[in-house]
Amino acid sequence: MEISTVGVVGAGQMGNGIAHVLALAGYEVLLTDISQEALDGALARIGKNLDRQVARDKVSAADRDVTMGRIKTTLSLTDLGETDLVIESATERETVKQAIFEDLLPHLKPHTILTSNTSSISITRLASRTDRPEKFMGFHFMNPVPVMQLVELIRGIATDEATYQACLGVVERLGKTAASAEDFPAFIVNRILMPMINEAVYTLYEGVGNVNSIDQAMKLGTNHPMGPLELADFIGLDTCLAIMNVLHDGLADTKYRPCPLLTKYVEAGWLGRKTQRGFYDYRGEVPVPTR
Repeated sequence: MEISTVGVVGAGQMGNGIAHVLALAGYEVLLTDISQEALDGALARIGKNLDRQVARDKVSAADRDVTMGRIKTTLSLTDLGETDLVIESATERETVKQAIFEDLLPHLKPHTILTSNTSSISITRLASRTDRPEKFMGFHFMNPVPVMQLVELIRGIATDEATYQACLGVVERLGKTAASAEDFPAFIVNRILMPMINEAVYTLYEGVGNVNSIDQAMKLGTNHPMGPLELADFIGLDTCLAIMNVLHDGLADTKYRPCPLLTKYVEAGWLGRKTQRGFYDYRGEVPVPTR
């Protein structure tokens, strides 16, 4: 099927990035959130990120203006019912996502494809609560969306081939690369990445190394661009913990047990960059390790 209009649910860090790349690729985008402040902030961030691309000669000034013109916002979730494809990018809580799809269902066109940007929640389970499990799949972008080249496409047990091909076509039009994953906890990227981050936290917890030595060891010893604790702060420690819990609960294997120190940081509200404190303290000019 031909997709020309895309609805994006959630104007946060992921949602505004998704709206940005879709509009830049020529799609008409309708972005929704529960507050006008969030929508205004998303448009401002998209404008700033496009300006950065113009400054680097990645995008022309004319394309920037056309791209911004393709993004419309609404506070009414049901307005997205008229789009060809919906990408849900709300909070990583299953009950929230289910409620969004439940509210959308009566307003959707028969051909509308539903997708979720979830990083770990079962696509099959989300799809089963809708009237179109065959037209439902996971559409998992990496953060930051305008920069990262990968999109995970996750088939639920009922996802049909036409839906997969339509979503694959969107990924290719965005100039990104798709990795196809089956619907098992945390899919591919986070199934591998989060246990590595969790093990780095255990290494800190057990006193094998401090924050600096762990991150330096992985950056210089394995050529990673960011150390695992720095990366955890960038992702959000609450998100890391949530994904580890999905892995632990879904696979029932003790190797996925979240490190108690990760839980402690989340309980303290030290969630990383977004709260100014995590494994590093970001309140000064230079990030300072907290351990």
